[in-house]
Amino acid sequence: MVSQTFADRPLKKLILFDVDETLTPARRLVSPEMVQLLRTLRKKAAIGFVGGSDLVKISGQLSVPGEFNDFDFAFAENGLTAYRLGVALPSQSFIKFVGEERYKKLANFILHYIADLDIPIKRGTFIEFRNGMINVSPIGRNATIEERLQFNAYDNIHHVREAFVKVLREKFGDYGLNFAIGGQISFDIFPNGWDKTYCLRHVESDQFDEIHFFGDKTHQGGNDYEIFTDPRVVGHSVASPTDTIRLLKETFNL
Repeated sequence: MVSQTFADRPLKKLILFDVDETLTPARRLVSPEMVQLLRTLRKKAAIGFVGGSDLVKISGQLSVPGEFNDFDFAFAENGLTAYRLGVALPSQSFIKFVGEERYKKLANFILHYIADLDIPIKRGTFIEFRNGMINVSPIGRNATIEERLQFNAYDNIHHVREAFVKVLREKFGDYGLNFAIGGQISFDIFPNGWDKTYCLRHVESDQFDEIHFFGDKTHQGGNDYEIFTDPRVVGHSVASPTDTIRLLKETFNL
């Protein structure tokens, strides 16, 4: 039976969403139409987001205030930073898992690899250190939106990130890490098991009848794949925020 907290919702379900290209265009603001639809959905069921980025970035995109009033669950960094009804839940640390010495070897290798990488442009912030993971971008996270689009198109042809991840898996296979390509310009590195399924441990006690997940990178190697295919989850693959809106209306009669 679903917990008393959510017993008043007509649907005893939790609906989780990826952020980039699911709720919003990549690194851009959520649309008023999406906000209104989510508020309508929340009257029927519990909702939450689960993104790979840190909480500051996601909050900015979703225009979510500190209390997360528009979401029951807020899962940043795959749930390593988590909130339930505005209350912080226990977090984890990537650096404690890996250790300073091993992390330094990994970071040095990544930076050398990018230095030798021949791609059309490079900007800055090639490694972004987060609480539960690191995010690696061959072009650099300081790229403009236009430069991100250009790199994404280039990467779709030349598979820069895919080749990069393959090398890292071979070189650091004993580190206990997973590598997931997401968004337009980067990929995440995190301990095995710290993918988006990590957030599910935070909702076990609520005993929802069903957990649904909507995401765009649901193919194998994408950062939505593990939660999309998890047997505890009903997965929905989308191509864009517009597609998410269409599918939500069809699935939940909104």
